[in-house]
Amino acid sequence: MDTFLPRIFVAGHRGMVGSAIVRKLKALGTCEIITAGRDQLDLLNQNTVRCFIDEQRIDQIYLAAAKVGGIHANNIYPADFIYENLIIEANVIHAAHRCNVQKLLFLGSSCIYPKYAEQPMREDALLTGTLEPTNEPYAIAKIAGIKLCESYNRQYGRDYRSVMPTNLYGPYDNYHSENSHVIPALLRRFHEATQRGDNEVIIWGSGNPMREFLHVDDMAAASVHVMNLDHVIYQANTQPMLSHINVGTGRDCTIRELAVTIAKVTGFKGQLTFDSTKPDGTPRKLMDVSRLNALGWKASIELEDGLHDTYRWFLDNIESVRG
Repeated sequence: MDTFLPRIFVAGHRGMVGSAIVRKLKALGTCEIITAGRDQLDLLNQNTVRCFIDEQRIDQIYLAAAKVGGIHANNIYPADFIYENLIIEANVIHAAHRCNVQKLLFLGSSCIYPKYAEQPMREDALLTGTLEPTNEPYAIAKIAGIKLCESYNRQYGRDYRSVMPTNLYGPYDNYHSENSHVIPALLRRFHEATQRGDNEVIIWGSGNPMREFLHVDDMAAASVHVMNLDHVIYQANTQPMLSHINVGTGRDCTIRELAVTIAKVTGFKGQLTFDSTKPDGTPRKLMDVSRLNALGWKASIELEDGLHDTYRWFLDNIESVRG
């Protein structure tokens, strides 16, 4: 007798998170993985998305596709960030419902929480205060994605879940000198400074903000874990009106400490200078991950080990990295 293998669509499979989810699913070998690049599927086109999901007979969806970037990119392109992310998630989630896809996992971001949320940030901090201004448009789009999942669950009985990761890093990240997040930006800056023999690296901000970092392979493992939780168990841990779950390590460090570690990983021996005229962003972002821990999952990759792994990948793929 043939064994049924669910057909799982990973939207955004070429991105850092999507590619990690594909690697995790391949390693498990318990499904058929469906992917489509931008040349095959325009996620901004509603009709195209619906036709694709229908024709491919999709059983589950990991919605990892998004327009992402760091503080600089969010400041310069706010309209792009809110528009593209709203359209992508609306198209995919609505098409999933119309095509009777019962299970979907939406990947959000820790920036959904208020700038001055109590630390560590619990899931119920959502919509309790003002967002960080530098990435408010992106955050609002991600909040809308959570509420889309909640609404389809309430109105139609769907099983659409959301996970909110802390700051992610790892293979296939964007290494653009201005539009990337802090870890890839610093890895590239320190690498190039080491190659040139520079005696100084300048880092945006005061170095005092505290951040939590999660390796993308841990994020993929957590995503698959949450997707596969029994429906009754998941609901019991996400009610009332908390259909999202935080994903992180539960530990943070200052940007200064991060820079010192990256200097060590890349072999940079010079001086670290912090430019306090540049924005710091949120003072602290630490996730409360007690709910996910209680559901049987904890992060396993230590920051320095993850940075070494990421830097090795960067060196192996330096000619083709994004940015």
